[in-house]
Amino acid sequence: MVKKLVILKDIVKIYQTGSIKNQVLKGINLELEEGEFLAIMGVSGSGKTTLLNIIGLLDKPTSGTYIFDGQEVNKLNSKEIAFIRNKKIGFIFQAFHLIPWATVLENVLLPVLYGEKGITQEYKKKAINLLERLGLGNKLDAKPSELSGGQQQRVAIARALINSPKLLLADEPTGNLDTHSSLEVMKIFKELNQEGLTIIMVTHDPEIAKNANKVKIIVDGVFVEK
Repeated sequence: MVKKLVILKDIVKIYQTGSIKNQVLKGINLELEEGEFLAIMGVSGSGKTTLLNIIGLLDKPTSGTYIFDGQEVNKLNSKEIAFIRNKKIGFIFQAFHLIPWATVLENVLLPVLYGEKGITQEYKKKAINLLERLGLGNKLDAKPSELSGGQQQRVAIARALINSPKLLLADEPTGNLDTHSSLEVMKIFKELNQEGLTIIMVTHDPEIAKNANKVKIIVDGVFVEK
């Protein structure tokens, strides 16, 4: 039986500045099974990144229920949430967010620093294997500034995979890339998904969204039918 990894029920998010309220999400419902590849499309300001941040436990909804991997998130304490965020969810961002003074290998190992065991030889070997798979085996000691945009995004992918997450979240992962690099990244995503990894990707590009097996469109904080 296929397990539901993400369940969102009536998710509302309101940001308040003084007396001004801005309701960004207006009752989002979503169920995602393990092994699915979902693309969330929407224009700037539609709420797609806010939604991704809630799914990734970087932000909390104002109201509604979020169940991740069988656990109701609003019943978890901050330590439990931090553990899930570090071990079960991988993040990829448009701007890569690599540490400029760290090597490629050190950047990939960054999430491991916050684990119980720290950086072990086993993790180093895994990081090297990931980088070799992504065509960066000869760039282990390079700094991000020595890499192309496509190579930097592949480093970010390896970093997101180092803890073997159940869910990969990608916020405009091809937004800063040229067409060739975008196709390379999408090829990697599809391979990972075929191997069983669940992926949620935010994009404004319909051509990129076609790589997913499910597409949701968000307009003014709600999902709409295509």
